[in-house]
Amino acid sequence: MRLVVLSDVHGNCFALETALADMKKTGYDHIVCNGDTIQSGPQPHETVQLLREMNCSIVMGNSDAWLMTGVETDAHLIPEERRKKLDIVRAWSLSKLTEEDRAFINAFQATVTVELGRGRKLLAFHGSPTSFDQFLLPSTPEDEFQEILKPYADHILNGGHMHLQFTRRLRDSQNFFFNPGSVGVAYNHEQSGDKGFLDPWAEYAMLAVEGMQVSLEFRRVPLDMEKMSEIYRNSDRPFADEAMSQYTTYD
Repeated sequence: MRLVVLSDVHGNCFALETALADMKKTGYDHIVCNGDTIQSGPQPHETVQLLREMNCSIVMGNSDAWLMTGVETDAHLIPEERRKKLDIVRAWSLSKLTEEDRAFINAFQATVTVELGRGRKLLAFHGSPTSFDQFLLPSTPEDEFQEILKPYADHILNGGHMHLQFTRRLRDSQNFFFNPGSVGVAYNHEQSGDKGFLDPWAEYAMLAVEGMQVSLEFRRVPLDMEKMSEIYRNSDRPFADEAMSQYTTYD
């Protein structure tokens, strides 16, 4: 079984197309998406269309739920000025979605389970198995991390939400947790300066299970930033120039 795991596309269909081209080169059996697929990027409708074609298993992320309901479960973490801009972008995103698109998003699941063979299973979620808002990071204290995931340690676990590729072992288990990073909004959590820049690549993970042999590969696929800038410019997404200014080229 070769399983692609991706997360946090955030309406960047161009980044998803770029990652998908790389996936097809390496080959896979199925794709799991860990949520936050539509909101914030310049291509909400196009992203839904491509995900339909990819026939993914898709988890409901916090921004997916907010897009559909308007209920912002982590509003206390967002400065007022940024929240106002997010509300404007949300309204624009909704205006681009058809009724079929909305029904597709509303069908996302809280968690997704995938059979890996020989009794092994993968459990996918966004933040944690019980909350799409929960943070799981390399820096999460060990006892706290293990307590959150202990009830599910008979699975290989994977989440999104943090836009960061990493893995951690589950205590008293052969299994582990991993985060595949972000397809559409990858960034380095450890940056100097006040402004956090986004990375010019799409991230995903490839999990291969053959009998008792397991391998996990984190992949980063460079994005054509000139083409992505053109997509933003040609969209009527609010604050498009500001969104593109967040990306670095590492020159």
